[in-house]
Amino acid sequence: MTTSHLELTKVSIEFPTPQGAFKALDNVNLDIAKGEFVTLIGHSGCGKSTVLNIVAGLYRATQGGVLLEGSEVNEPGPERAVVFQNHSLLPWLTAYENVELAVQQVFKGRKNRAEMRDWIEHNLKLVHMGHAMHKRPDEISGGMKQRVGIARALAMEPSVLLMDEPFGALDALTRAHLQDSLMEIQSELGNTVIMITHDVDEAVLLSDRIVMMTNGPAATIGDILKINLPRPRNRLALADDATYNHYRHEVLKFLYEKQRKVEV
Repeated sequence: MTTSHLELTKVSIEFPTPQGAFKALDNVNLDIAKGEFVTLIGHSGCGKSTVLNIVAGLYRATQGGVLLEGSEVNEPGPERAVVFQNHSLLPWLTAYENVELAVQQVFKGRKNRAEMRDWIEHNLKLVHMGHAMHKRPDEISGGMKQRVGIARALAMEPSVLLMDEPFGALDALTRAHLQDSLMEIQSELGNTVIMITHDVDEAVLLSDRIVMMTNGPAATIGDILKINLPRPRNRLALADDATYNHYRHEVLKFLYEKQRKVEV
């Protein structure tokens, strides 16, 4: 994994406020290889979501910019699919129909009706939701809703999957199941993934690299930790693994010593 798939170069962003310009990010530089799983971690207000929104094309950097496979990112596009903490499914549509909306948008004129149906079902089965594809969001659990949200994102066949704390609102057991599913999916598809998390264990378990952000304002990358743990990864086996615990300690040390959050 040596060639840059996604490049953030000297990315800074300011937002206007009644008190003047607020600099949220300052000089963020990051190269991500194709198929790499990168997590962003840091205290609230450190600009993690702002980085993700710039990559998604939802925000424009005030300075610097983002290249995806050599092309400038300046607007949203299906090659960068986003999964939010809130599943954002349309409540009056079934799981199948929610995924179908994205598929029709991306593949209109490229797939016929039968191909679209097969593709929708394939992606729902990939996230273990084949059995509930005709249920509406109010008929399924929070974890199942999030699986549908991931299926919808994957069905767009994105080059980069952007995930903003996708498991943050879930209970610990559901979260663990979805982490395992995400590792399976990424292993199978080889998507590039950028994920925001507050959970140190989640970051170490899932990542190839952990990007640790400094506190805002004018947040930037404080440190990057490469995770050299073989895949596939087993959470039970890693619990007593000295290397895993070393990485976990390094992230905790950064968050609670180097970037101790001062509550005002």
